Amino acid sequence: MPSELNPPLISLAAAVLLAPAVSLLPHAAKAEIQGPVCRGTLLQLNLRESGESRTDRFRFNLRLEAEASTSAAALEQLSARQSRLRDQLEPLVVGRLVIPAPNTFAMAGSQPSKGYRASTTITGTVGRSNYEPLIQRAGRLPGVRLQGMTSLPSAEGQDRIQDQLLERALERGRRQAERTAAALRLRRVALLRIDQRSHASVRPAAMAVSAAPRFRPEEAPLPTASLTLALDYCLS
Repeated sequence: MPSELNPPLISLAAAVLLAPAVSLLPHAAKAEIQGPVCRGTLLQLNLRESGESRTDRFRFNLRLEAEASTSAAALEQLSARQSRLRDQLEPLVVGRLVIPAPNTFAMAGSQPSKGYRASTTITGTVGRSNYEPLIQRAGRLPGVRLQGMTSLPSAEGQDRIQDQLLERALERGRRQAERTAAALRLRRVALLRIDQRSHASVRPAAMAVSAAPRFRPEEAPLPTASLTLALDYCLS
């Protein structure tokens, strides 16, 4: 006969089933996952702002070519031109020159009698004061073709324009939300969410090989930046 002093045992599985459900997430974590709740009218806006920044430097792209009756002779001529071009450019550039391995191919299809061409590219960066000197020096050398000069902003200038774009987008979003709330005869405007995407773009500047005209860095297109905001407002 079982003793009346000992209560019946409950299995562990049964205890788990009988226990009330308890979340393992703290309240702060649950609020962060769920996000703020709008108890009014949800207004979603997508805004885009763009602007220009002052040019600080220029990235240049040169193509260097040489032609000869044989592949070896074309490479030898290309090497000599590359050495001369390097001597002309290195005093002007900021940082280092980037020169990949050359390419060689037979001209006019696969007929060796037409000769061979060897080519490579040279890229680098110059400051504003060396904008025109680089164009002039590149234009005087044989086998050199200036493919492009691209305006670049300074890091400080890029940060400044991004801050300005963010302020403008937030202000425009706030005004639009307030106008919508007024049209709905609502009084309260609360910002719930911000989704920001920034993009910096650069513009090609002058492209030239002639040494006669003057090329002014202030006339080059300015770098641009853009910012896109997705804003959620709660109107109540």
